[in-house]
Amino acid sequence: MSTAPAGFTANLVHADRRGGVMHGGVRKPVHTSVQYGFERVEDLIDVFQGKVKGVHVYTRQSSPTVAALEAKINQMEGGVGTICFATGMAAVTAVFFSLLKAGDHLVCSHFVFGNTNSLCGTLTGLGVQVTRVDPTDAAAVAAAMQPNTRMVFVESLANPGTQIPDFEGIAAICQAHAALFVVDNTVTSPWLFQPGTVGADLVINALSKSIAGHGVAMGGSVTDTGRFDWRGYPHIFAPYRQGDPAQWGLTQVRRKGLRDMGGAMMGQAAHDVATGAETLALRVDHSSATALALAQMLEAHPAVARVCYPGLPSHPQHARAQALFKAGAWLLSFELRDAAQTNAVINRLQLAIPATGLADTRTLVIPVAPTIFWEAGPEVRARMDIADGLVRVSVGLEDAADLLADFSQALQGA
Repeated sequence: MSTAPAGFTANLVHADRRGGVMHGGVRKPVHTSVQYGFERVEDLIDVFQGKVKGVHVYTRQSSPTVAALEAKINQMEGGVGTICFATGMAAVTAVFFSLLKAGDHLVCSHFVFGNTNSLCGTLTGLGVQVTRVDPTDAAAVAAAMQPNTRMVFVESLANPGTQIPDFEGIAAICQAHAALFVVDNTVTSPWLFQPGTVGADLVINALSKSIAGHGVAMGGSVTDTGRFDWRGYPHIFAPYRQGDPAQWGLTQVRRKGLRDMGGAMMGQAAHDVATGAETLALRVDHSSATALALAQMLEAHPAVARVCYPGLPSHPQHARAQALFKAGAWLLSFELRDAAQTNAVINRLQLAIPATGLADTRTLVIPVAPTIFWEAGPEVRARMDIADGLVRVSVGLEDAADLLADFSQALQGA
């Protein structure tokens, strides 16, 4: 069929058949095989030695179903290659552990996902120095840079406080220091924002969230945008310094971070994520519009002390969000004036579900301090501006009027 360029969603829903599917299928099948055989042992040896690319050997490294998903995500993020993992945290871990060594320095946003924050603590214990900064101001990143800084890590839209980094400023600093600029794009997703357009070198997505979107599959991905010169990166293992240098980083992440660490995505999960991705733009547009309406309602409510949502003019990086994002996304948080009422308000909700997780078709709410950031401790929570009464809301696909009515009744008497 024709491969003429089309829009974001049209390219997604027709990607499989454009790549060729047996029997006229319109999507790739689920491949369940763990092993892949070869007619000649010499061909198997060539694959192990990196002389032949794109051939499947063992599912822990690649499979046809996962490869089809990788191609779709790569298309969405505009990269030179993508690797998929079992979870988003497996993807983050693979980047850190395959590209950093003891003695290196990592500059990390204050405002990162609780498990990423915990992982940074693990890195510190293994000899990697970690400096946490406020990435909304590139000057803070510049001040933290050291001769041994190898990487700067931020989230495109922080969870739960919705802070937005100074991407272009950070990208310029990283380029000047030959450091990797890594952006976790989970909340915004490649539909609302492509970090590569503002200088990101590696883009991570927790596929369970925006891209899959139905709460039925887990996965993660790492996309190389093609902007980093891997020839100058000191940690690339000698056997991987062959062929196109643009692929050296991904080769190391796949071999060291996926093959060796074992966070492999299975075929059924890849199929479920790929199916969910077809409606990414439709879902995120709807949930973003509802999130904005809910944020406006909450901000006007007398029981609410503050609302964190980039679509609101009161947001500190509102202008940046307007310039870079198609919409404000589905994530918001709010704080009651009387923190003691937080649990009671959540318990009165009838549509929104008290639950962990994000970007489901259903709206999910959780008090942040006593749950997902409890382990971080009060000092870290204070640095992240997480008050004891902060409530995170992941807006789903319910009708906006129904959701607003639910929160309105829950707030009565707060």
